[in-house]
Amino acid sequence: MPNIVEVEYEQTGKSVNVNDTGMRPMAARAYEARTAKYLLIKAPPASGKSRALMFIALDKLYHQGLKKVIVAVPERSIGGSFTQTDLKNQNNFFENWEPKDKYNLCNTEDNKSKVQAFKEFLDSDEKILICTHATLRFAFDQLNESAFDNTLLAIDEFHHVSSDGENRLGEVLRNLMEKSNCHIVAMTGSYFRGDSVPVLLPEDEAKFTKVPYNYYEQLNGYEYLKSLGIGYHFYQGRYTSAIDEILDTDKKTILHIPNVNSGESTKDKHREVGTILDIIGRVKEVTDDGVIILKRHTDGKLLKVADLVNDDPKERDKIITYLRNIKSVDDMDLIIALGMAKEGFDWPYCEHALTVGYRSSLTEIIQIIGRATRDSENKTTAQFTNLIAQPDAHNDEVKLSVNNMLKAITSSLLMEQVLAPSFKFKPKFDNDNEPPKKGELKIRGFKKPTSTKVNDIIESDLNDLKAAILQDPQMLQAMPGNIEPEVINEVLIPKIIKVKYPDLDENEVKELSQYVVLDSVVRNATIETNGDKKFIRMADKFINLDELNIDLINSINPFQQAFEILSKQVTTGVLKLIQEAIEGTRIKMDFEEASILWPKIQEFIKEHGREPDLKSTDGKEKRMAECIIYLKEEKRKRANG
Repeated sequence: MPNIVEVEYEQTGKSVNVNDTGMRPMAARAYEARTAKYLLIKAPPASGKSRALMFIALDKLYHQGLKKVIVAVPERSIGGSFTQTDLKNQNNFFENWEPKDKYNLCNTEDNKSKVQAFKEFLDSDEKILICTHATLRFAFDQLNESAFDNTLLAIDEFHHVSSDGENRLGEVLRNLMEKSNCHIVAMTGSYFRGDSVPVLLPEDEAKFTKVPYNYYEQLNGYEYLKSLGIGYHFYQGRYTSAIDEILDTDKKTILHIPNVNSGESTKDKHREVGTILDIIGRVKEVTDDGVIILKRHTDGKLLKVADLVNDDPKERDKIITYLRNIKSVDDMDLIIALGMAKEGFDWPYCEHALTVGYRSSLTEIIQIIGRATRDSENKTTAQFTNLIAQPDAHNDEVKLSVNNMLKAITSSLLMEQVLAPSFKFKPKFDNDNEPPKKGELKIRGFKKPTSTKVNDIIESDLNDLKAAILQDPQMLQAMPGNIEPEVINEVLIPKIIKVKYPDLDENEVKELSQYVVLDSVVRNATIETNGDKKFIRMADKFINLDELNIDLINSINPFQQAFEILSKQVTTGVLKLIQEAIEGTRIKMDFEEASILWPKIQEFIKEHGREPDLKSTDGKEKRMAECIIYLKEEKRKRANG
């Protein structure tokens, strides 16, 4: 199946270059904000967040008067990113990062001894401690907030924090912000503050200085990686029957099998791994390091496989230790995982992230994609593929299956927004002959947002807003052919904005809505040059850039392309199931939509000599017929008082 998203990058090398103190661009940007008491670094995987933290933490220890640094990571394996690092000789920095092994608490499993060591650290002269989020929570329960005074707390993979009252890490953070003078550096590779519950309450988030470094900056500045594709493959029956269609064992791959509680799982994860291995080849041996040596059926090639689904502690520790020490592209071919090998997992040679089953969390999706987007000389292309079950008419959960499929597609659209270059939009006037600068687009009828609140959302919250829009149940029902683009852009999107930002007034909602639509449409478009003129291809329209205007933008469904690909790739029967499932949860008509449809109804009657037919197979015609019924009913209600 063709990729829904295919992004090309320029390989400028900028994001992997270092300055005279050894900082890559993301770290240098974060270091400029090092004096902030609360710092939030939003940067993609492999951009150097751990190294950036070292630079900032050392400055706080030696130049800002802080006494200690505590680094908290979500799981033990990620603690390896913060081990001793020579920053003086290699990077020309003023000090080395030198945590003592005794206080790298990721090296032991004993929770009791870890909490005791945490408390001893606070009473000692040592400066740096590394622990898991869990250890931080357990230790906090036995300490007063004042114990963290004059300390820097760095929380890696910050999306694990939540404003939900049940989230223990969120509670720790809130208490420390209220009752201690500790500094906080929060780091995340996700662009979403939480998929259902926000990471921070708005009043807490306002206290953080934000350092954004976007995915496009990172990938465009690589030396080797040239393109990234995101695609879907649909299967019927058990997913193991489709694995051999999509798994290319000549590509370095991380395969995530489905959660045992999901519909895609067979409920026997170990048997699933065995089946996958049998499909590929025959197990020849298992090394002392825990590596499975597999002889491939097709040509006898020996493949090295890591099984991270096996939850026997001794076996898992062996293979994790091996994976941590990989030095060569030939050291591993395939990693099979379930809950592991997502955030913070470093295997630069990975070319393909293959995920089975729908993932509801956008944070999880972007973390998985990040496993394949490290820059490495063995690859020019990275690929994320989601293997998803097709809806089945004989399955009682057909609506859930359809919903999952649509959510997976809309997730890919959001990833395209994150991965594509952003533009600065400017109004275009009749007497304006000055060509736009690089990265600029001039749009007739576009009004620059005037509100500070709107500009702040555009600057640091646009992807979060797009996530809210694309995950909204009404938006999932807005399939091309069902809902007019103007209804999506002028009715649905403003409604979602009003719910997400209730403090915005009508004019601010309009400004923000216009910007979201414009940015979404343009990022899904391609710009092409023909002679001395530039054209933009948006959905089925091909327009001279000089003639681009806001009304034209509003007539385009920004999400049309992915659904068109979907309709070409699934069978007619599956497409009918999707349409029927949407029909069952049809968006109710309201006056805003009716007022947009009425001129189109008049055009339809003029062109066809009849009213739209309620039984039409054309979704737009059917919606217009529903609009006529709605308007007649409204007229009857008003006539009757």
